[in-house]
Amino acid sequence: MNIITMDTIYYVLGIIVAFIAVRIAFDREHPNRFGSSLFWALFAVTFLFGNVIPSFYVGCIVLAMVVLASLNKVTKSQEKEVPVQERVKHAEKLKNKIFMPALLIPIFTIIGTLTLGKIKWGNVSLVDPDKVTLVALALGALLAFVAAMRITKSKITTPVQEGSRLLQAVGWAVILPQMLAALGGIFAKSGVGQVVSDLVGKVLPTEYPFVAVMAYCLGMMLFTVVMGNAFAAFAVITGGIGLPLIVQMHGGNPAIMAALGMFAGYCGTLLTPMAANFNIVPAMLLELKDKNAVIKAQVPIALSIFIINMFIMYGLVYRF
Repeated sequence: MNIITMDTIYYVLGIIVAFIAVRIAFDREHPNRFGSSLFWALFAVTFLFGNVIPSFYVGCIVLAMVVLASLNKVTKSQEKEVPVQERVKHAEKLKNKIFMPALLIPIFTIIGTLTLGKIKWGNVSLVDPDKVTLVALALGALLAFVAAMRITKSKITTPVQEGSRLLQAVGWAVILPQMLAALGGIFAKSGVGQVVSDLVGKVLPTEYPFVAVMAYCLGMMLFTVVMGNAFAAFAVITGGIGLPLIVQMHGGNPAIMAALGMFAGYCGTLLTPMAANFNIVPAMLLELKDKNAVIKAQVPIALSIFIINMFIMYGLVYRF
């Protein structure tokens, strides 16, 4: 038995998202009050009742959310932000203390990962040992929240208002990471990796070691561009190209291949709007006129790093 489980974390998230849905529903000045409220309410349902609702109906809920987002019914409210001058003045007063809450999250996550799983009372564990890192991350976020409240001496309504405003600014993109991770699992289960392997073997002369490296790196980058998630691309491309060609055919080092392969995938992350949490959300939060401005700024760096990384892999993967 575990006291704190992932369900506990999901319930907290569900309550937060449900509160935002209710808040939008009562906001008469919201430009898309009903559509936005329904979107966040459906999202809250997946957190609160996802473990009891059949998978088919959860899929229907997700499709309904996609329809609402596609019809541009998910928009942010017209809440007034704190004036820039006031924020700058407050930041100058806090100085480096402003970074403490953000630093607490990774610090507590590391400490919690190493310790929380070992805390037991008989047959009762504090956290699920298999999910200790995720639980530690969530508890670290709660600790950072408490620290931020103490440091800034803000009113209790401030995190409610600002949290709602920021989550609405992110909008529909908030569900992309979960959907892309699920897509990667579907691709891996459906045998896409084998199809990719057969296609590459027919098109490219993979009997040459450098060509195998080039195919793997290009596959990681391009598949990440399509899927928006290097982790999802890794399972497909490594299983379809990396292991059979670099490791089995040419005797490459799998550890070096995997590490630098992920780096090639990250280059793809810099090039795609599918990686919304990296490339689209910042543009939304900064209210940039060009939603692809972040991607355009990253293209030269991404391509340069990709080429260098590919040659580094070729230089190391067959020699160690």
